[in-house]
Amino acid sequence: MSHEFEMSLVGELSYFLGLQIRQMNDGIFITQAKYAKNLVKKFGLEKAKHCDTPMSTTLKLSKDASGKSVEQTLYRGMIGSLLYLTASRPDISFSVGVCARYQADPKESHLSSVKRIIRYVNGTSNYGIWYSFDTNASLVGFSDADWAGNCDDRKSTSGGCFFLGNNLVSWFCKKQNSISLSTAEAEYIAAGSGCTQLLWMKQMLVDYGFNQGTLTLFCDNMSAINISKNPVNILELSILTSAITSLESLLKINA
Repeated sequence: MSHEFEMSLVGELSYFLGLQIRQMNDGIFITQAKYAKNLVKKFGLEKAKHCDTPMSTTLKLSKDASGKSVEQTLYRGMIGSLLYLTASRPDISFSVGVCARYQADPKESHLSSVKRIIRYVNGTSNYGIWYSFDTNASLVGFSDADWAGNCDDRKSTSGGCFFLGNNLVSWFCKKQNSISLSTAEAEYIAAGSGCTQLLWMKQMLVDYGFNQGTLTLFCDNMSAINISKNPVNILELSILTSAITSLESLLKINA
């Protein structure tokens, strides 16, 4: 790189844009411990009781139209701070993403959920991502979806994570554009998003000189797996999804 760019040697990298980097003989550990502690202190929750999970497994958020509104500036500040923390904390990506959907009109129930995430961060501030040197260059992905998880529009949320050998290198969590009529459809859409990410990463690795063979994507729904193996079913599902999306748009226009 020194032949192409002007560079200077300033020593071993240990801190970069809020990321703390510990380089050891067997790997590299990336964390945002200092940023996480400052975040908790910023919002006055350093003495609050720690939580074992970032979000309740029984309570689902909704628009809560009858709830009491809270200050938007405070709520958006919390969300923005947590979003930056997800750069090294995939364990809070889903929870922060769900809470971020209600920034337009946050209620007390939403604020309570965000504070729970911060209390979880307070107890796990030293968490981070470990990149081991003992690995390989095989690219593998995992996909999943929660069927009709959104209480307001019943849309599902796709999730995926991607490993290069033993190391987690990418992840995503995104609400789907259309309403899935079954768990198989929701899982298939999530798998499709995972395949898109895998193909992009495959091409990027080719640019770096690492050629990948057949890529593997793991999915925990047999119906979605069988659909992906049958081109006829794929076509039927694509037509059905397009029809549902068009119908939703038509209903919004008529409304």
